[in-house]
Amino acid sequence: MGTLGRAFYAVGFWIRETGQAIDRLGSRLQGNYFFQEQRDVNSITIGSSTNIQDNSLVHVAKSNLSGKVLPTIIGDNVTVGHSAVLQGCTVEDEAFIGMGATLLDGVYVEKHAMVAAGALVRQNTRIPCGEVWGGNPARFLRKLTEDEMTFFSQSALNYSNLAQAHAAENAKKLDETEFVKVLGKKFARPDEGSLLDAVRDTTPEINPPVLDNAPKA
Repeated sequence: MGTLGRAFYAVGFWIRETGQAIDRLGSRLQGNYFFQEQRDVNSITIGSSTNIQDNSLVHVAKSNLSGKVLPTIIGDNVTVGHSAVLQGCTVEDEAFIGMGATLLDGVYVEKHAMVAAGALVRQNTRIPCGEVWGGNPARFLRKLTEDEMTFFSQSALNYSNLAQAHAAENAKKLDETEFVKVLGKKFARPDEGSLLDAVRDTTPEINPPVLDNAPKA
């Protein structure tokens, strides 16, 4: 079982053996705060440029009514919304799992399919490409448009880029971040573009020099 109290961003592929299972995590994978993965009896595979958002759970089961023990496989460029639960299921590339959705054992979500927020997808349900399913239990709602399917790929890319920026910011040393804060206050300027007509200070983008902490010869 792994509980990640901090967000992480995987730069390269990661394969690890965990007793009875082998996990494979793809490059440019983003896991947000308190994302959990539990894989004590089977494997979990997560593809590249996939993002799994806050408080989500990716899990495999020791047993179920069908008697099958299934791995969890998540493809490339998948977006998994906040507080989703994925249990012994397969999600193909560029699919979209809404916030709070639950996918039970044997569920198969095809490429460019969408599970709506809060949906409960029952065991062994297959969601075809280009369809939106939602409700409890989940059922077919409508067909996706081409623009919506394109958005799924763009959404995953946006989250991946955001994760890169987040990881870079968190990798900075304390003295560097304090230096940026001082410069930000010095060069802040009022912004009156708020929808509520509130005036606030905005900080320009600042790229400070890299601080060399190595001892001088």
